[in-house]
Amino acid sequence: MTHGDSAPSSVNRYLLPHEHQVIMVRRHPAVLLRAVAEVLGGLILAGLLSKWFGDQGGGGLLVVVWWAWLLLLIRFVWKVAEWSVDYFVVTSKRMLLTTGLITRKVDMMPLGKVTDMRFERSLLGRMLGYGEFVLESAGQDQALSRVNYIPYPETLYLEVCQMLFPGGDDD
Repeated sequence: MTHGDSAPSSVNRYLLPHEHQVIMVRRHPAVLLRAVAEVLGGLILAGLLSKWFGDQGGGGLLVVVWWAWLLLLIRFVWKVAEWSVDYFVVTSKRMLLTTGLITRKVDMMPLGKVTDMRFERSLLGRMLGYGEFVLESAGQDQALSRVNYIPYPETLYLEVCQMLFPGGDDD
């Protein structure tokens, strides 16, 4: 979690001159769990098939198996690269979610439009430390309504709520 003007240029280009960054986080690495499981499962399967078909002289099939695993590995590297450039940013004026490596997508919601916000945590999210923000705005359909795989969800939730609903001194 960063505060201040430490956003990478890939995020800074979307900030307006009169706003400043308050919060910037990458999505939790748990977003990569499925890709990791696919690569490891594929490696185990390729190893088992190599052992089984290698003993039976199925060299042509083994080439196909290992090329398929290589494609899984390339897909995993792509997912990691995408994760490395995805950011959730809260500025003094709005919330942004920047995603995409080649095709850049920027979802945004002005802070003034948010009427309700909550976060949800699954069992796996509680164990690994991530959650999902659900944003609502006065019956309007917004580009940014869900932000999943948010790290430090309780801390970020409190910080964002304080910005959305600043409190005064109660009597």
